[in-house]
This record gives sequence, structure tokens and C-alpha cells, in this order.
Amino acid sequence: MNLWELPFFVSPSDKQPLAYRGDASDGEIASGTLHAGANTYAIVDGFPDFVAAQALSAQTQSVVAFYDDRSETYDQYLHLTFLTHDEDEAKVRNGLIDLLELRPDSKVLEVAAGSGRDSEIIASRLGAEGKLFLQDISSGMLHKARERLRGSDVAVSYALADASFLPYADNSIDCVYSFGGLGEFPDIRAALAEMVRVCKPGGKIVVADESIPVWLRQTEFAKILSTTNPQFMAPLPLEQMPVQARDVCVRWVIGGVFYAIDFRVGDGAPQGNFDYPIPGPRGGTLRSRYLGQLEGVTAEAKELAHQARKKRGLSMHAWLEEAVRRAAADDLN
Repeated sequence: MNLWELPFFVSPSDKQPLAYRGDASDGEIASGTLHAGANTYAIVDGFPDFVAAQALSAQTQSVVAFYDDRSETYDQYLHLTFLTHDEDEAKVRNGLIDLLELRPDSKVLEVAAGSGRDSEIIASRLGAEGKLFLQDISSGMLHKARERLRGSDVAVSYALADASFLPYADNSIDCVYSFGGLGEFPDIRAALAEMVRVCKPGGKIVVADESIPVWLRQTEFAKILSTTNPQFMAPLPLEQMPVQARDVCVRWVIGGVFYAIDFRVGDGAPQGNFDYPIPGPRGGTLRSRYLGQLEGVTAEAKELAHQARKKRGLSMHAWLEEAVRRAAADDLN
């Protein structure tokens, strides 16, 4: 860890800024602690550890153990995914990273960075002003990523953390990337919400993972793949998408069995022009039709109302607004 990273980190539980206690030689931090109120996080072997203080679910503990156990051999087998579908791994990874629309000075967060196969491509596209933040919940994988990026000319930060509780400040990152991790998260909705929280409005988020499209799931092709890896039958995580997602694009890559979703971060939920007068017999506005619903009336009363509004040349909205206000005023007085 380096002192330049400190302003970007927050306590994942309450998002409070962190203070460092310990010695830093030439800005380098090998050990010590980070503090925010009653929360304390150890720095171990140069990594801030935000996981040790967290109560992990049994599912998450299983994921951590799986990747820690396979961190040394993980890269020996990963290429088989691309071989199965006759894909060029470098071309696929570069194509996904293209979607981030990186600049040389971009601040990029990679969630579930794994052994750093994408990280080194991202780093190669950044300049002296760029910064790369790598998060993973497996210390074994994070160490492999650091080995891969050792000697990189780009400033790289590493954090051992849970994707559903990211230790980064609000709006501190230009774009977020995650390939191959989303399906392992117990709470995908929370992880995507965290990605949006740390990303600046207008920034790009790109996520990708296994999910055979529904029109292929009954084929032998799908059954062969899912026998070895049941995660291919995981649903597309559209219901977990955040309301801030704008310009959403979904595509399938790597033989058409991995989804890639890219979107731009908006400011809150979408807003519409709901207050212009709608022409025609009903009248009103989109907002008044939503907010102004009253208890139903009989068919006879509805027909009388239509006759009355037509006689006066009013829309139903204008006639009802006037009639209800007049009747309410009479009763209240």
C-alpha cells in the first residue's frame, strides 16, 4: 500500500474516511492499521484487509476457500474456457475493456480482479496520471495479481474486500470493470449498487460472466457445458441492475454463453416530462393520471360525467378537477 491510496479508501461498513497508524517509508506502507471511529482494519503484507473484520456468510467463505486453494494453479486452466469456444482470449478481453472508454488518466476499479489477466491489459492503457484499483476477496488471487503487475509503470492499489461492501469513497472512480466474478457474489444487487456508488456519474461500468441465453438452454450444447459448470445456467442479472443504469447494452461473448453488460452511471432514477397537458377527451397529464386516481363510480355516473364534460367542452380531467373541488368546498363549508 502507498500513502496516495489513503484518500480513496473508506470504512466499508459506514463509508467514513480512514486514518493510517504506523510507519511509512518513502510513502510505502507494509503494515499498520487503518481507522475510522470504532472500526480498525489491518494492513497485512501491503494489503489493507477489510474482510477480517466482517462476518462472512457460509457461501462467501466457501468462495474464498475455493479461490485461495486454486490461486497457484488457476491460470493453468483458465485458457480452456476460450479453447472450448475457439476464441482468442486476448481479443475477447481487449474487446470487453474497450467498452470502458478508458483515458490515459482514468481511475479504474476492477472488482474481483482475480489473478490479474485483465488488470495488466487495463494497466497497459493507462498513462502516468492513471490509477488502477484492484479488489478481490481472495488473498491468494490478489497476491497473484500483484506478482503479475509487479514493475508496472501505472500506480496500482490492492484491497482485500467484499464486493458488496467496497472500501472506496463515493464518486471516486471513473469506471468499473468485473469479468467472471459476478456469479460468485451472494448479493449481486448489492455489489452492482456498490459499483455505482463509487463510480462518478457518467462513468462506464462493464460486467461479464457465464449465462447461457434462454433460447439455447434445452440444447445438447448447453447441457454439455452446464454438466461441468452449472453456473452456465445462472440467470441474466437484469433484475438486480441499479436504477442509475443508463444506455444499457447486453451482448453475449465467448461462444455466446457469457453475457457482457455495459452501462453508463446516471444520477438517481430516470426523470421524465410528466406534466404537459395531454390533448383529447381524457385530458390531464401523465402525473395527474398517476396521482389523481379516485374510487370508482358506477357506469351510470361515469356516463353522466362524460355527457357533462362534453356539453361544457372540457376534458374529463378538467371537468373532474372542477367538480371535485366544488363539491369538496361545499361539504367543507
